[in-house]
Amino acid sequence: MSSQFAKKNLAIRRKNTRRFARKNAAAATENDPESLTRPMSEARNMPEGLPDPMTMPIEEMDVALPALYQYDAWRPYFKRLREEDPVHYTADSMFGPYWSITRWDDVMYVDKTHDIYSSADGITLQDQPVDFIAPNFIAMDRPTHDVQRKAVTGVVAPTNLALLAPIIRERAGQILDELPDNETFNWVDKVSVELTTQMLATLFDFPFEDRHKLTYWSDKATSGELSGGTTPEAERRAAMNEMLEWFTSLWHERTGDNAGNDLVSMLANNPETKDMLTRPMEYMGNLILLIVGGNDTTRNSISGGVIGLNQFPDEYQKLRDDLSLIPGMVSEIIRWQTPLTYMRRTALRDDVVGGKQIRAGDKVAMWYLSANRDETVIENPDALIVDRKTPRHHMSFGYGIHRCMGNRLAEMQLKIVWEEITKRFHTVEQVGQEIRVQSSFIRGIADLPVRVHRH
Repeated sequence: MSSQFAKKNLAIRRKNTRRFARKNAAAATENDPESLTRPMSEARNMPEGLPDPMTMPIEEMDVALPALYQYDAWRPYFKRLREEDPVHYTADSMFGPYWSITRWDDVMYVDKTHDIYSSADGITLQDQPVDFIAPNFIAMDRPTHDVQRKAVTGVVAPTNLALLAPIIRERAGQILDELPDNETFNWVDKVSVELTTQMLATLFDFPFEDRHKLTYWSDKATSGELSGGTTPEAERRAAMNEMLEWFTSLWHERTGDNAGNDLVSMLANNPETKDMLTRPMEYMGNLILLIVGGNDTTRNSISGGVIGLNQFPDEYQKLRDDLSLIPGMVSEIIRWQTPLTYMRRTALRDDVVGGKQIRAGDKVAMWYLSANRDETVIENPDALIVDRKTPRHHMSFGYGIHRCMGNRLAEMQLKIVWEEITKRFHTVEQVGQEIRVQSSFIRGIADLPVRVHRH
């Protein structure tokens, strides 16, 4: 990527505030109502400055540009890479040089070959600042990864999921019953954020009246300038330090006989992690992991499902005609949305992938978003198909030892939500263009204007 374009992209990112995005989206919808039924990349609110993916020199292609995801413009970039250069080297980006792995089989190979491809240097392309490193178990290798992950897996054990299911159903019902009739509202705030925030508060046994702090901390953790977002680094650090202060108090309250069945109690009382508080940045890192992991997959899949069913109205009708399709549809939504676009690894030694020589120390991005659109593995991958024959055949949860710990909880939450939605509403209608998060890591949705139509 040329330095001139890099400077131009940086300027674009700084200008694309939420107000700017909302204004553009509103104008696009007014001038082009059909934009609601196709990806934003095909609507009229694309920002100037993005290169043409079909004519630019392929060696200059940088799929980590945050604007590609804020404007949902990523599809043709990855399609060209899968077809012409599936293991692609970007020499110059805002994150430095890195490799992009874009085909299903190659992503699976890197993800499962953890003796060559390490998580220890971080899971995002942006390196953590040396004076503010917050390690967590997903960004660790064996054996420490396995020990720390095992300490908290009880919260998503089948017996605990069975206890959580009626709580989720009751809360989902209450949230949906309170939605306004004949009024446009933001589905993200009213439903997606509220439901996942309540669930996070339960998993952490966090003070329920302060639960929105969890969403605030999650958003600050993933929206920093250094990762392509809009939050200044000083603001992000202040939020993370506030989070650590809150959870340090909870740790002290939950040791010994005061332990519960929550994530803080599990970390504070497990023999392998009970000294973690002596390493506060490590505690911070694991809190970020658990909060973001418990928030973003479900939250953005709830919103993504509404967008998908509105883009594919025939599939929405299939769902109405046969509610037994909900479990499979949930997996299909998670594939189609792909809440985390990629995971980064660092090569520990030289290796060859797809005929390309990767050197020790190189950054490698496994693009789950692209693998989930691999036409050689998934038929008609850009479509949301509610009765797809193999809906759980996707990469959204990763593969191998780092596969998402909470995948069953996420699926259960989404299944219950859609069961409760279809009980109450004939249609959740998208009535304006969605606003997407400026990030190449989190495929997030900040605003989704809808109206609900009851049976």
